[in-house]
Amino acid sequence: MSKNVDDVLLDCQSIWKIFGDRAPAAMKAVVERGLSKRDVLQEFECVIGVSDASLQVRRGEIFCIMGLSGSGKSTLIRMLNRLITPTSGKITVKGRELSSLNATELRQLRARDISMVFQSVALLPYRTVLENAAFGLEVQGVSKDERNGRATAALEKVGLGDWMQRYPSELSGGMQQRVGLARALTSDPEIILMDEPFSALDPLIRRQLQDEFRQLTKDLGKSAVFITHDLDEAIRIGDRIAIMKDGVIIQTGTAEEIILNPADDYVADFVAGISRLHLIKAHSVMQPVTRFEAENPGQDVSSFAHTHPEADIDELIDLTLQHRAAGLAVRDDGALVGIVTPADLLLGVKGSQSPAQTHG
Repeated sequence: MSKNVDDVLLDCQSIWKIFGDRAPAAMKAVVERGLSKRDVLQEFECVIGVSDASLQVRRGEIFCIMGLSGSGKSTLIRMLNRLITPTSGKITVKGRELSSLNATELRQLRARDISMVFQSVALLPYRTVLENAAFGLEVQGVSKDERNGRATAALEKVGLGDWMQRYPSELSGGMQQRVGLARALTSDPEIILMDEPFSALDPLIRRQLQDEFRQLTKDLGKSAVFITHDLDEAIRIGDRIAIMKDGVIIQTGTAEEIILNPADDYVADFVAGISRLHLIKAHSVMQPVTRFEAENPGQDVSSFAHTHPEADIDELIDLTLQHRAAGLAVRDDGALVGIVTPADLLLGVKGSQSPAQTHG
């Protein structure tokens, strides 16, 4: 994925949210005196919900914000479309700073550029599935024919083309969430905000919707911010993950980066039970060819079975068992870029980088 600044659709810089009547004074004290969350509560009777959070969401990226209850993740996502106004900091959506928008401009941005799906989809019970999906466009004053056409297209994308004349009471929980997603898609936004939309669903339906959401988002070229308290869900859906605790973003990175290099013990505890087999790739566990040859004189690496940098641990184990060689040759566009040994594989399963790679 390109990392050009031009690809950044949503940019948050040093966002703070302090709740309470004396929030401005508390913010000033935090800046000038470095008060902690506990200090702010005791001195100002204010609560720091989000503390100095910065993140960027790029075009076509699914960015997951993961944390336990009370970590600040839902507060943060609500600031991304100014449902909650930050106490301090700067949020830019498609080059427009949210704090500079008037009420009309903000409504237009929410209607056209950035849609939101909540855990409770709040469907209108006496309206059909089609009418619920088209409701946002109705509020905008879009003609009935146009809004129904766009809502129909969105419902077909989420697999509800045969349910458009049914009512919410006739739908399962997973189907209702699909209506909520279709409603968000009818305005054709570039950014979709998802606040724990699948957390109340049964595990099987939840996994199905996770896969469907990721595939649909990628197929449509949308960007998304997805809130969850479940690391497995974040890994399944997200291109990158931000882990929050007590209002602070502790670490941001791909699942592979976080598992291999947890920022602290809190993150390490989170990732301790995660299977590495499909997450960690050859490029993260391979060692330089020169080091391997220096430590294994006489080994002919040209005879090693070939693999690619994105091959996961599971693939690498199968290749190693099949060929029984001292290593696997990692090639990128035909060029030999590294060697994966059985010891490197064991480190990968454990969730550690090869010492040769870390220090080489």
